[in-house]
Amino acid sequence: MFALNETNTYRVCCASVDMRQVLLRLCQFVRSNGFNPSDGCVYVFYDRSRNLLKLLHWERCGFVMYHKQMAQGCLSG
Repeated sequence: MFALNETNTYRVCCASVDMRQVLLRLCQFVRSNGFNPSDGCVYVFYDRSRNLLKLLHWERCGFVMYHKQMAQGCLSG
């Protein structure tokens, strides 16, 4: 179950990411920046136009990825 709340630590990638990236590539990206993708933090990625989001999170037995496409507008930068 994908459960996020205010007790989670969120790490936002400051550069846009190719949203065609699959789970293993995003984990590799997290590791290349000195973090452990299975540390319980929620890793947030967005695309160049800032209207697509991917969240990567480790839960008890594996990774959960959440993909959100904005219906209108985009994230403010």
